[in-house]
Amino acid sequence: MAMLTIEDLSVYYGVIQAIKGVSFSVDEGEVVALIGSNGAGKTTILHTVTGLVGAKGGSIQFQGKDLTKTPAHRIVQMGMAHVPEGRRIFSSLTVYENLKLGAYTRKRGDNINATLDMIYERFPRLQERKSQVAGTLSGGEQQMLAMGRALMSNPKIILMDEPSMGLSPILVNEIFDIIESISKSGTTVLLVEQNAKKSLAIADRAYVLETGKIALSGKASDLMDDESVKKAYLGE
Repeated sequence: MAMLTIEDLSVYYGVIQAIKGVSFSVDEGEVVALIGSNGAGKTTILHTVTGLVGAKGGSIQFQGKDLTKTPAHRIVQMGMAHVPEGRRIFSSLTVYENLKLGAYTRKRGDNINATLDMIYERFPRLQERKSQVAGTLSGGEQQMLAMGRALMSNPKIILMDEPSMGLSPILVNEIFDIIESISKSGTTVLLVEQNAKKSLAIADRAYVLETGKIALSGKASDLMDDESVKKAYLGE
């Protein structure tokens, strides 16, 4: 069953149309990848879904509720979390303070400490560095913190924007392992990534975005074998 349904989405920046009638869905429990080159509109789609950018036309349905007029903080309360491109951690706060801020929409006594323990179990380095100022962490640790902070809201779906950007190959593997484990623990994932090979390897389905439109879609394993995808995105 579709958890998130986007239909005929149009987004403009001034007079420039960035997203041109995009439609796609994410089913409960899936990992869905949005791949495409720089400037294709992937980040704009995520920003529109999470209420950071307004849609000009179309609809965004999350568990049957329309999000197009819903403020961003309400969308978080409804069970959607966003790991933004560039991590956007609070660099002057400690690791622990960043994580606690991730739970700001949850009610007191909502077993937040149990979620924190789960985050520390999944990201042992964050526990080791919980009192450290977040801006002093390495790039990989900052990415783990951004993911941990998003998970603190106990989301039903997590949207990730370029989680492997700027990381070493070893850390890229680690981040993708973590995304797989997040999915296996029952959280639905919508993944925007330039690393198409890694994305398609862990995704159930994928959509290829080109200049604001969906050019291709299908099972991730099928797109892996598609000649045009190989040529354009897999370096083959």
